[in-house]
Amino acid sequence: MRLGFALPQIGPVAGPEALITVAQRAEALGFDSLWVLDRMLYPVNPRTPYPATRDGVLPDLYKQVLDPLETLTFVAAHTRRVALGTSVLNIPWYPPVLLARRLTTLDVLSGGRLRVGFGMGWSLDEYEAAGAPWRERGKRADEIIAALKTIWTTDPVEFQGQYYRIPKSFIGPKPVQKPHPPIYMAAYTPPAMKRLAKEANGWFPVGVPLSAVAGMFEGIKGMAKDAGRDPAALELIVRANVEFSDAPLGEGRADFTGSLEQIVGDVAETRKLGAAEIVFDVQFSPGVETVDAIVARMEQLRQAA
Repeated sequence: MRLGFALPQIGPVAGPEALITVAQRAEALGFDSLWVLDRMLYPVNPRTPYPATRDGVLPDLYKQVLDPLETLTFVAAHTRRVALGTSVLNIPWYPPVLLARRLTTLDVLSGGRLRVGFGMGWSLDEYEAAGAPWRERGKRADEIIAALKTIWTTDPVEFQGQYYRIPKSFIGPKPVQKPHPPIYMAAYTPPAMKRLAKEANGWFPVGVPLSAVAGMFEGIKGMAKDAGRDPAALELIVRANVEFSDAPLGEGRADFTGSLEQIVGDVAETRKLGAAEIVFDVQFSPGVETVDAIVARMEQLRQAA
């Protein structure tokens, strides 16, 4: 099972020195990948509750967020081996030609290390700020993925869809990775799972209890088979949003929370699920507020896993 780690891209600690320190230490420790998220803004009066907290309030860390692709491009220049991934880009926010150019540039400049995670987002405020229609997000996502693959694999490129049109044109260069960088999706609803099964290289669930992952992944693999694809080729990547506590937590504990021993047990359970990779994010853990604290927890997790 590969090991990934989330870069310090959010909150007051985010900046060039923190990114270089964490990225280079992760690479030295043998981590396989580094990841960023996609958060556009922190609405003062949000119309959509944040799904990852009980009270629906966004963490204060989201008041400061570096752009995901610029962050990865910066880190690419300071590393040599480690893969660079998005967990996840909210795909309906981005015009496909501009997105293809940015992703391809990152893949070329990193020497073929890009891994693309796509999601749909959840915030009405962010959709409005991006100029992206909320009601058509699924259809637009389907079309954007089709356009991306066309741009990445054909020359000259020509695309005609309901929302996007590309006149017959040469668009280069092409990604280093062939036919294109691997695509992962964070899918939970049946339409999103069908999209994943048809188009993606794997599933990247966030916030899904480990007890539910196996059944959902089997359903996705069944959809892939129905779509004429080899279900065994789909990878499972689990994002572990780690929250440490000094003492073990009791009944009702969320996955990857509690003492180091409890978190290690969750890592073992993830491995039993057949996951190809686990990605640790310690930025939301109480007490992890400095670069030194992030590195210390990263070293603990690397040794334990």
